[in-house]
Amino acid sequence: MSSRSLTPPASRRRPLGRLLAALAGMLAVLAGTLTAAPAAAAAEAGTLAAPNFKAPYACGQRWTYSHHSAEVRRALDFVRADGGSTAGAPVLASAAGTATRHYQAGGAGNYVVIDHGGGWKTYYFHLASFSVASGAWVGQGQQIGTTGSTGNSSGAHIHYEQLYNGVGQNIRINGSALAYPGSYYQYYLTSDNGCGGGSNFTTWGSGVRVRADAYLSSAVVTTLAGPTRVTVVCQKQGDTVNAEGYTNNWWSKLRDQGGFISNIYIDHPYAKLPGVPNC
Repeated sequence: MSSRSLTPPASRRRPLGRLLAALAGMLAVLAGTLTAAPAAAAAEAGTLAAPNFKAPYACGQRWTYSHHSAEVRRALDFVRADGGSTAGAPVLASAAGTATRHYQAGGAGNYVVIDHGGGWKTYYFHLASFSVASGAWVGQGQQIGTTGSTGNSSGAHIHYEQLYNGVGQNIRINGSALAYPGSYYQYYLTSDNGCGGGSNFTTWGSGVRVRADAYLSSAVVTTLAGPTRVTVVCQKQGDTVNAEGYTNNWWSKLRDQGGFISNIYIDHPYAKLPGVPNC
């Protein structure tokens, strides 16, 4: 009985090798597809989980914004465009999260980073001062600092960013994407951040005019016929008003009437209302 080799000839081994190589390639492609699909799904899930970001400044304020090609990531810079002062204006958390304070002399100056969870963070550069402790939890609309020009800055403004997993995103406010103009005064954004809630007071007097802004020259939006229970969302300084022997230049923004009245007509002994944030 003759012995016979169990090893197939080379002519038969080569096709099998090619078949195994092809099968390995298919498995590699399949593995890559399966790996990419969860990653894409995770990215999509993260995008869907983005907080409902609001403007980083106070309720009722109107600011203009621009983007400079030299800016890091996808930042927008905001300055006031409603007659109020940019410098010193409160900077608000655009969504709830954990705030940390930082300083960078040659760049961002004083700045705050808020970690909103799910990979989302917001950055607020060039602050004149901090209003929260590092590591503190802040609610949406809570003041975290004041607008300034610290670090590498040519004037007071809010440098604002939204990042997902460390990557700058196109900025969205209330779910809507903002434009990226190359200069100010092309696009504007009025804030509704912190407009909810407010402090309740009662007015006095009759025929009290509610104006579009804190100035006697501002348009009248409505009139309070008599003493009225009102909700004040914020207050700011404006024109000086004299009435019944009192003088006051503080004005209150009324949530439900959509305008301002002089604090003279708020039934409270202080010219500046306690517990009410600045607009």
